[in-house]
Amino acid sequence: MKMPQAGREWSDVRADMIARGGGDAAWRDGRTAVYVFNAGEDISRIQHEGYGLYMAENGLGPLAFPSLAQMEKEVIGMGLDLLHGPDGATGAMTSGGTDSITMAIKTARDYARANGMPREGANIVLAQSAHLAFDKAAHLMDIEVRRVPLKTDGSYEADPAAMGAACDASTIMMVGSAPSFPHGIIDPIAALGEVAAKKNVWLHVDACVGGYFAPFARMNGVPVPPFDFEVPQVHSMSADLHKYGYCAKGASTVLFRSEELYQYMPFDMAGWSGAPMKTPTLAGTRPGGAISAAWAVMNTLGVAGYREKQGLVCETRERIEEGVKRLGFEILGNPMLGLMAFRHPDHHAFALYGEIYRRGWFTSVTKEPPSLHLMLSPKHAEIVDDYLADLEASMATVAGGLAGPKVEARYS
Repeated sequence: MKMPQAGREWSDVRADMIARGGGDAAWRDGRTAVYVFNAGEDISRIQHEGYGLYMAENGLGPLAFPSLAQMEKEVIGMGLDLLHGPDGATGAMTSGGTDSITMAIKTARDYARANGMPREGANIVLAQSAHLAFDKAAHLMDIEVRRVPLKTDGSYEADPAAMGAACDASTIMMVGSAPSFPHGIIDPIAALGEVAAKKNVWLHVDACVGGYFAPFARMNGVPVPPFDFEVPQVHSMSADLHKYGYCAKGASTVLFRSEELYQYMPFDMAGWSGAPMKTPTLAGTRPGGAISAAWAVMNTLGVAGYREKQGLVCETRERIEEGVKRLGFEILGNPMLGLMAFRHPDHHAFALYGEIYRRGWFTSVTKEPPSLHLMLSPKHAEIVDDYLADLEASMATVAGGLAGPKVEARYS
């Protein structure tokens, strides 16, 4: 395509944009269970308006835009309050989970170097179920990744003893998930903390999914185990606002137990021809709208609003658990939040995925073991029966050998 010589009317361009979205995943009606966290039209409106109010402002310039700096500070404060941040804890907003994880690893690496670790040969230790963003960040920084098999007891949890055995003098970080993306299982963070303390290793908790869910689930009576700064050895956490914080993309938080640890994250340079510059993350320009929209949603929902949303998601997950069990599926482990994976003894998950996809559902799969995977939102409370009916129909199609061509589930 070439840029048009003469511009088009906005009404025409807008209609074109809407038409192009006609083939996208149908997330607005609840038939998508990945990528989008649909908390309803009221929250969507707050996202749009909150973003638009500071869309042109730039988080790179706190002196120019102290309003954004203050909003970011307050967002971080709310996150730390929910996640048992001790006095002196701090952090920053980032563009997403991969960004938060990258900055946590960079901070742990520089902290280790400042405390005498050689510049070469660093490694991180994590469970097989930990998010691949750790591999991406480690690749950028030439850090070895040591993935450790999960427990063999069917819990799909990280194995603290095995992870401890994988640590050595060059380990800069151990990782626990709260929860893991593939299975929706909260790792035994307290036990990982004990191992990390014995090994004198930085413990990071990846709560990109659960950071703004688990605290409210616990308030609602869900027996969420210790997973955050409540565990003394937890040095840092990643927690996404644009997931179960229901904020506009891209907004995440990377949090640290102390200013002493956080000081190794920012980039600060004066040795060039321009003005000295200090940035908290890798990004230069930081969209003001992502900061303001997060602040707007968090202040509008408040604790009561989040409790209501997360309670609805947990209820929806329980309804789906009951429904798929009636259809003969096995739930993997003991999911507590909004993620779940389940498999059937007689039907391959990928064949079922293909059939449910052909019926208009955009969900996901887990590879180890092959299973169907859902990441639920409040909107899904409205369509549980429809999903279960189509899943049962998909099973009948697969059982009858009538399945269509294989549909490959890839996320990029």
